[in-house]
Amino acid sequence: MQQPNRPPSGSSNDDTLDLQLAGELAALLAEHDKADEIGRLAAHAASGSGTTAGRAAPPGGSAVLPYGHDRQVAGPGARGPVPGSAKDPGLLDSVHTWPPAGTPVGTVRLVPVRLERDLRLITAWMNDPAVAAFWELAGPEDVTAEHLRKQLDGDGRSVPCLGVLDGVPMSYWEVYRADLDPIARYCQARPHDTGLHLLIGGVPDRGRGIGTALLRAVADLVLDQRPRCGRVLAEPDVRNVASVSAFLSAGFRLSAEVDLPDKRAALMVRDRELREVL
Repeated sequence: MQQPNRPPSGSSNDDTLDLQLAGELAALLAEHDKADEIGRLAAHAASGSGTTAGRAAPPGGSAVLPYGHDRQVAGPGARGPVPGSAKDPGLLDSVHTWPPAGTPVGTVRLVPVRLERDLRLITAWMNDPAVAAFWELAGPEDVTAEHLRKQLDGDGRSVPCLGVLDGVPMSYWEVYRADLDPIARYCQARPHDTGLHLLIGGVPDRGRGIGTALLRAVADLVLDQRPRCGRVLAEPDVRNVASVSAFLSAGFRLSAEVDLPDKRAALMVRDRELREVL
């Protein structure tokens, strides 16, 4: 979400389905139809491995009270406005009021970040080598805090959230207005297009289909809660094959490869009109 400083490569930014892809990403697409992601999800859910039984609570104690009790209304001692209310005059349709969503691996809720509560946990995730390789936010808490404050102190066009699965925070999300973001220059954004950034915090939650289940559920949640939004967008690094695969399995399609200032990205799109097909 950095300010672009050069135009994308290639001859067109058109949203198209027949692009010439090279290397590892092309191989991924060729193999994608052979993957049985839904079967893996069902197997994990049936065996109990998709539950939070092995997922540790975050630093600071139980996840149920701090990440559930205050998720919609700021408590008496809370500092600043609740994200999605005073600072979000309709830009993202009040993310803090969105309901939980059921998935094959549990019930997920997006809980807007509170810096004093969540900084330690998110910093720990950002320092995981697998996360740092693509987010590039490894370092002390100040590094993560600066990244979060840019959103928390903004006008509400981007809302950082924790993904709370069955009461336990296990992922970090950024829900943002893609049409008001620099990415709009690269994807011919339409009014109310909504973007998603995601990282899975715990190593045990990776590579088991959980990311796919969450992406599908949250993308559908966006479309349900934002009736003016016709598309949900994402732009993972093309080198992050696992992430691209998860988006594909979650009903997104690969629209294009684009050169952003800090990476070559796979532009992923989940269309409202195709949500029952893909």
